[in-house]
Amino acid sequence: MTSPGTTLPKHSPGAEKPDIADALARTIPAPAAKRARPRLRALDGLRLIAALMVAAYHYGGRDGEITEAWGSSPQLQFPTAHNWFAYGCLGVQIFFVISGFVICMSGWGRPLRSFFASRVSRLFPSYWAAIILVTAVFALPVVTYEAVAPSDALVNLTMLQQPLGVDRVLGVCWTLWAELRFYALFALFVVLPGASRARVILFCAVWTLAAAVAEGANEPLLDLVLMPEYAPFFIGGIGIYLVHRDRRDLTAWGIVGVSWLIGQHYAVSRLWHAPNPDFFSYRTSFGIIAVVTAGFAAVLLIALGALHRVDWQWLTVAGALTYPFYLVHEHLGWVTVAALHRGLGLPSYATFALTIGAMLALAWLLNRFVEERLTPVIRTGLLTARK
Repeated sequence: MTSPGTTLPKHSPGAEKPDIADALARTIPAPAAKRARPRLRALDGLRLIAALMVAAYHYGGRDGEITEAWGSSPQLQFPTAHNWFAYGCLGVQIFFVISGFVICMSGWGRPLRSFFASRVSRLFPSYWAAIILVTAVFALPVVTYEAVAPSDALVNLTMLQQPLGVDRVLGVCWTLWAELRFYALFALFVVLPGASRARVILFCAVWTLAAAVAEGANEPLLDLVLMPEYAPFFIGGIGIYLVHRDRRDLTAWGIVGVSWLIGQHYAVSRLWHAPNPDFFSYRTSFGIIAVVTAGFAAVLLIALGALHRVDWQWLTVAGALTYPFYLVHEHLGWVTVAALHRGLGLPSYATFALTIGAMLALAWLLNRFVEERLTPVIRTGLLTARK
C-alpha cells in the first residue's frame, strides 16, 4: 500500500524490476542534519572575568613576590582597592565551576580517545610555551627573580611537577593539577563507560560522598585523589550542565544546591580569618559567600539561557585568550610591573592597567601563533595514531 500522492516507478515488461528499498527511500524524507550546538559566548566572557579576578589578586590583593615588583606592599599602592582585589583569588573556584560544566558538555557522547585528544591538545601548547617563556625571561641578568633549576623546568613540561615535589615555573599550575585529576575521574567513570544522565548523577553523588569521607578521614591519599576542597565546584558545574539539558530536572538542581552549600563552606574555611593587622587584607565571610554564590549563579543563568543576548562575537576571542593569559600573567606580570612602575615611574593604577593589557596582548600572540597552529596538529596526531 502506498501513501496518498506517492507513485511507484513504472516499468515495462522485460525491464529490470524496481528496487523496493530505493522506492521507499524516495518516499521517506531524509532526517534533518544534526544542528551544531550553539556556542555559549557568555561563558567565554565569564572565563575572562574570572581570569581578571585572579590577576587583580596577584597584582594588588596579596603580598609576596609582587611586593618586590612594586617596591612596597600593594596595600600601600592600592589603599582601598587592595581589599577588593583580595577576593580575586575566588576566580579559581569560578573556573572550576565552569570547568565542570564544559567538561560534562564536551565529554557527553564522546569516546575516550577523542576526549583525551581534545584535553591534551587544548592544555599543552600554550602551557609549554608559557613554561619556556617564563624560564627564559627569569634567566635574564636584568630580572631579579630566580629561575628554577634546569631539571625542574624540564619536569614542569609534564604538568606533574606538584605531585613530584618539583619547584614550579608557573605559580598558577597548581590549579591545572586539580583540573587533571578532575579530567581523570570524569574520563574513568563517565566518558569510558559512556555518558548518560543516570551515570553522571551517580558520579556526582559518589564523588560528593567520597570527598566528605576523605575530609573526615584526614587521609592524604584520599585527599589527593578526591580533592574535597575543590570537588564541590567541579560537581556543581556538572549539575548546572544537567540543568542546562533539562531545567525541570530536580535531581540536577539538588546537585547544584548541595555543591554550593559545601563549596561556600570550604571557601570560607580556607580564606576567612578574624580581623588581624598582621594579615595583608581582611575578607569577610559574607563577601566570600557572595562571590562564590555569584559564580554559581552566573554559570546557572548562562545555562538557563537568561544571558542569551550576551552573544557578541568578540567574547569568543576573549574566551580564547583566557587560558594563555592565565598562564603567563602572574610571573611575567611581576617583571612588567617592576619595569613600568619602578623603571618608568608610572603611577600604580596606570601600571596595573598597562600590565593587564600587556598580558592580554601576549595571550593573543600565544593563541595566534602557538595554539592555533599546534592544537589541531596534536589533536589529529592523537586521533589518527595506530591502535
